[in-house]
Amino acid sequence: MARDTLTRDQIVRTAIELLDADSLEGLNMRALGKRLNSAATAVYWHIENKDNLLLLAADHVWGELDLPDLDGADWRATATAMATDLYRMFLRHPWLVHAFAAHVLYGENKARHDDHSLALHETAGFTGAQADRAAAAVFTYVLGNAAGAAATASLTRKLDQQGNGTAEQQIHQAMTKAQEIAMRHPRLRARLGTAAAGYAAAPDDSFELGLQALLDGLQRQASAERVAP
Repeated sequence: MARDTLTRDQIVRTAIELLDADSLEGLNMRALGKRLNSAATAVYWHIENKDNLLLLAADHVWGELDLPDLDGADWRATATAMATDLYRMFLRHPWLVHAFAAHVLYGENKARHDDHSLALHETAGFTGAQADRAAAAVFTYVLGNAAGAAATASLTRKLDQQGNGTAEQQIHQAMTKAQEIAMRHPRLRARLGTAAAGYAAAPDDSFELGLQALLDGLQRQASAERVAP
C-alpha cells in the first residue's frame, strides 16, 4: 500500500489490532507495515515514531468510553457505570494497563474522560482536591483490578512463544505445584477447586463488590463534608 493511500486513522486502528494481539513488545513499524501491506517507511510519513504511535493508539481506545449525561444523574449509578465501562475497556486492551508503567499517556479523548470523571464527582459534592482524590481512587481501583487480566494475557503470550508446551499446559503444571503448597495452609486448602484458586483469579463478583465498597466510603465522605461546619 503506497504512503499516499495510508491514513493516520487507518494506521492507528491497525496498531491497536497489533497491540491487542501482541501487546507492547509486538508493536514495531515493520510488523505494522506488514499488517498494512505497506513498507514500514511509509508509516513515518504519517506517524512521528513508535512512542507517538502508542500515544495515538491509547487515546483512540479512550474514545471507546461512554460519557454519561450528568444532568440530574444519580452519582452512585453513574460512577458505577463509568468505572465498569473503564474496566471493560482495559480488559479489551490489556496492553494499555502495561503502558501506564512505561509511558506518560495523554490525549484529547483521555482528557475528555478525566474531565467528565471530575465533573461526576462534583455532582456528589466533592470540590477541588476532594474531587481529584475521589476520581483518582476510582481510577486506580479499576486499573489495579485490570492488572490481573493483563498479566495473565502477557504471561500466556510469553509462554506460548517459548515453545515448551502450550501456555495452558505450563500454567497447569505450575498451579499443580502451587496447590501442593496450598494444601499446607488451611484457608488456601479450603478454596482449592473454587473460582479463587486459578492463576490471578478471583470470584466473578469481586470487582463489583470492591467497587461498591469504595463508592460507599466516598459517599460517606461526601455526605460528611457537606454537613461539616
